[in-house]
Amino acid sequence: MPTLEDARTVARFLHALSGGAEVRRKAAARELARRDPLDTNELIGYLISLAREGWGPASCVLSDFMAALEQEAASIPHVEALRRLAHVQSLDVVADLFVEGPAQKEMDADAAARADANAFSQPLGHLKQQARLTRDPDTLSRLATVSDPSVLRNVLINPRLTEDLVVRIAARRPARPEPLVEIWKSPRWSVRHGVRRALVFNPYLPPEIGAKIVPLLNTADLREVAASRSLHPALREQATRLLSETHEARQLASQVAAARRLGPHGPD
Repeated sequence: MPTLEDARTVARFLHALSGGAEVRRKAAARELARRDPLDTNELIGYLISLAREGWGPASCVLSDFMAALEQEAASIPHVEALRRLAHVQSLDVVADLFVEGPAQKEMDADAAARADANAFSQPLGHLKQQARLTRDPDTLSRLATVSDPSVLRNVLINPRLTEDLVVRIAARRPARPEPLVEIWKSPRWSVRHGVRRALVFNPYLPPEIGAKIVPLLNTADLREVAASRSLHPALREQATRLLSETHEARQLASQVAAARRLGPHGPD
């Protein structure tokens, strides 16, 4: 079984990799795939704990592991067993990552397609090219409202795109889930704190995606998620659990530090 030090070694290794988010995500997937499922869950649990404690390398690479669990699931042979085994291992913070079911709110696909048709008369190929190449911020803002994920995929690689617009796209309601998932998959934008917040607080985001973003949020964000009545109950429970575990970890760390100050024979 992996130890806390093993998790630190893995985090340091991925953190030192060059080549960008895709390289780290695939490396994270290989790390998860080469272990048996019990060890995989232990490793993920340690990384979440280290990140919640504020240890830099774990905080940086945790998003790569969260992305790997979803985007590289086909290359992780035991990924379907992880949730069940996490419950057996009493690793609730790991089991929380595999929530399933519909989003808290859903937009009808036909209604979204009709809205696109009313707003845009050009063929899909033209919209995708325009989304990728336009230099006009107003045109880019209009194209960002298209529900077809292939259009938004091109919007997200437009060099004129700003974080402010991505946050507005991520927060847009009502919304189809596919464009929101495209934002989460974007290596350029999914690392931005404001974008993560906007996605998590959007009730139209599929909960299986939200559950992999929640561990990446800071303590203030987790408190908001836990208190929000508009979000999926599973995400609220997940945030509450992470807050509780962080509090317990800090208490333990404080007790250990106090014991070290006292030494084996108590205070002088």
